[in-house]
Amino acid sequence: MLNRRQALKITGASAAAYVMPFQNNIATESNQPPSNFRFCLNISTLRGHKLGFMKELETASKAGFRSAEIWIDSLQQYLNSGGTVKEAKNRLDSLGITAENAIGFAKWIVDDDAVRKQGIEQLKKEMDLLAQIGCKRIAAPPAGATDTPGLDLKKAAERYRVILELGDQTGVVPQLEMWGFSKNLRRASEVMYVAMESGHPSARILLDIYHLYKGGSPVDTLLLVGKPAMELIHINDYPSINRETITDADRVHPGDGIAPIKQILKNIKKSDTPLILSEEVFNKSYYAQDPLDVAKTAMMKMKKVVEGV
Repeated sequence: MLNRRQALKITGASAAAYVMPFQNNIATESNQPPSNFRFCLNISTLRGHKLGFMKELETASKAGFRSAEIWIDSLQQYLNSGGTVKEAKNRLDSLGITAENAIGFAKWIVDDDAVRKQGIEQLKKEMDLLAQIGCKRIAAPPAGATDTPGLDLKKAAERYRVILELGDQTGVVPQLEMWGFSKNLRRASEVMYVAMESGHPSARILLDIYHLYKGGSPVDTLLLVGKPAMELIHINDYPSINRETITDADRVHPGDGIAPIKQILKNIKKSDTPLILSEEVFNKSYYAQDPLDVAKTAMMKMKKVVEGV
C-alpha cells in the first residue's frame, strides 16, 4: 500500500503530466511571432458604389477588416448631411475599425504662395477633424504640382516640414505620398529625399505597388527605404500594360496581375511592427459588383498574396 507521501507524489506527477501539454500549448501560442502585415481597405475600392461614409465602414467591417483608409470628402459629405463627428467616432468604435489613414488633396507643396497657404490651412482643418475620430495619419501627395516638372525638392522638403509641424500640434502625421503619374515625387527615391531633408523625426512616406511601376521606381533597392520610413503601403496589382499608358483605373486586386508583390513585400516588411497593407483600386468593373463581395475578395486576395512572405 502507498503511504500518503507516495500517493501525493504520484498524484502530483499525474497532474503535471496532464497540465504540461496545456501549458506548453499556451507558451507556444504566446511565443508565436506577430504577423508582419495588417490588412486594411482603402475606401477607393468601394468608392464607385457611392455608399456613403457609414455604409463604407459597415461594408469593410462585414468583410472582416479592422482597418480602413477613409476619404476626407466622404467624411465631410456625411457631416454636411447632418452627421456629427461624435457619431462617426462612435460608429468606428462600435464596428471595431481603426481609421489608419485619410486620403486628401490639399495643395501644400505648390510654388504659388497664396495657393500653398490655402492648402496648409485646409490641411490643418482636416487634421483637426481626423484627430477627433482617432485617425492619426493623412496622405500628403504632390497635389497641384503634378503637371509641370522641375519642383525644387529642397523646397519641397521645407514645405513638408511645415505640415509635419502641424502634425505635432494635431497628432495626425502627414504621410508623403508618391504619385507615379506626377511630374514631381513620382519615384521612391524622390519622396525619400524629401522626407530625409525635412529633418523631422515624424517624416513618413507612402508608397503604392501601382505607382512604383507607373513612375519607374526600381524594386530591388526598396531595401534601402528603411523600415521606420513606412507604416502603410497601398497594395494592388496591374495587368500587362505599358507604364506610359496604364492608368489608375487599370489596377486590380493583388495577385490578379503581374506586379512583383511578394518581392516588394519581402523587401519592405517589418520585424517589429506590422506593415499596414491597404488595398487601393479604382476598378470600374468592381464598382459594378456587389460591394460586400468586392471587399471580401480584397481581403481574400491580400491574405493569399502574403503567404510565404
